[in-house]
Amino acid sequence: GQGMKNTTNSSYFKGSETPALIDETIGQRLAKTVEKFPQRDALIVRHQDIHWTYTEYAEQIEKLATGLLALGIEPGERVGIWAPNCYEWCVTQFATARIGAILVNVNPAYRVFELEYALNKSGCKAIITAESFKSSRYVEMLQELAPELAHCEPGRLESKTLPHLETVIRMGDVKTPGMLNYTDVRELGGETEKAKLAEVEAGLSPRDVINIQFTSGTTGAPKGAALTHHNILNNGNQVARGMRFSEQDRLVIPVPMYHCFGMVLGKLACISTGAAAIFPGDAFDPIQVLEAVQAERATALHGVPTMFIAELEHPEFDRFDLSTLRTGIMAGAPCPVEVMKKVINRMNMAEVLIAYGQTECSPVNHMTLADDPIEKRVESVGHAVPHIEVKIIDEDGEIVPIGERGDICSRGYAVMEGYWGDPERTAETVDEDGWLHSGDLGVMDEEGYVQVVGRLKDMIIRGGENIYPREIEEFLFTHPKIQDAKIIGVPDEKFGEEVCAWVQLKEGETLSEEEIRAFCKKNIAYFKVPRYVRLVKEFPMTVTGKIQKFKMREVMMQELESGAVFS
Repeated sequence: GQGMKNTTNSSYFKGSETPALIDETIGQRLAKTVEKFPQRDALIVRHQDIHWTYTEYAEQIEKLATGLLALGIEPGERVGIWAPNCYEWCVTQFATARIGAILVNVNPAYRVFELEYALNKSGCKAIITAESFKSSRYVEMLQELAPELAHCEPGRLESKTLPHLETVIRMGDVKTPGMLNYTDVRELGGETEKAKLAEVEAGLSPRDVINIQFTSGTTGAPKGAALTHHNILNNGNQVARGMRFSEQDRLVIPVPMYHCFGMVLGKLACISTGAAAIFPGDAFDPIQVLEAVQAERATALHGVPTMFIAELEHPEFDRFDLSTLRTGIMAGAPCPVEVMKKVINRMNMAEVLIAYGQTECSPVNHMTLADDPIEKRVESVGHAVPHIEVKIIDEDGEIVPIGERGDICSRGYAVMEGYWGDPERTAETVDEDGWLHSGDLGVMDEEGYVQVVGRLKDMIIRGGENIYPREIEEFLFTHPKIQDAKIIGVPDEKFGEEVCAWVQLKEGETLSEEEIRAFCKKNIAYFKVPRYVRLVKEFPMTVTGKIQKFKMREVMMQELESGAVFS
């Protein structure tokens, strides 16, 4: 299943034809898996003490699906989910899919302003919400946006600020005026709704949009990528096959469910093969992850590089038995080579895969394979996944020769329907021939393997020299005292831009800015040496572990303007 060998010297590659694409809805696939593996573990949510077989999981999903039908939710209508990782999120994902309602993933870190935008942009008729998480009080934020909740009958909200929203369903046992409780909604459906469910499901198509995921652009308002059953079910299935999954596998998922990584590469990969999905906690905690792997005898573990780093660096790492691990996916951000080697050697993840893509691509369009040579697995993101074409183009839209940099574009079943309610921004991202332009810079080799070398917007141009932050980040990572480093460009009158490094040291280590600069001067080209070095405890991040470089830039620009930075 290697796909076509490229003989033309142009940066184009088409993924293999196997496994064949599945022409089913998520509900149909779920039903097949439940029938095949009724007594196998399906869902384990450790912090909620949930341990369900496929049969039990299916019963829970059916209860919520019929309950939502009883509330009058129709196919194509939008239902929001706003919560950290929990079993209710999982059940909601499959219940909405079964009734053809479009699930809108609301980022658990959103505050009032972003929540209002997401609910109104997608036109949510209902929202299922947690009570609170960390410093976010979800119920209170909804009450602030819709004070009408205090006096309305549950399910009959008429709000000035949120005109589409009629029903708020809250998790937990506390009763809140104007809101329904999740556990009560599960009891609303009867025989009538069961009959209606069968009827509704028969009318659904795999090509229907089933999910809206808001993706935080580095600029402007979030865009809602509209994804179909066909998009995400197939992507989850292919990734499961890439990991060589069977019903024997047990996958620990510490990444957030609201993002494609948790929802598609996590839950849908398990559902498509009969594997068990294991959630260690409501948010990432390295100890909970290591405990879950050991206690549940996990065969697979997902994570963004920062998570694997935190697990490996944890002082108690050695006391855990990780011998059952075999595979898993590292994605979401570029993976430093050193980390990859440690994951393979110290975590027993001999078949760990690197996956790359974007929400607009459901999300994976590139993946390494278990039998790829080690250098391909640490130095590239693999080649195009089955049924996806990839090309690398220059500014004029022409395919570049092998080995040259350009914008990574993909086409095929995984490309989103479009941004919800936003044809203009869709047209900027997906061209009329169906190619999705990623805005990521890549280089392809003769065998179709792609290296991601940065963002089109991430490049720093200093005095006419193109500088790719990734390169300097990889270099700083080799310093024994440095845990992680991020490079940004900041405006400079003389050079146009200057290089700035934010450096996170390992626990208990000390290193001065001068020593860091000296280390660079000795090893990399003078123009790449950071002019500004800042030692930080952490980087500004999205909930999915993506570094927000634009926020770092804002901080630096304020400091430069106020004269707080001397170099």
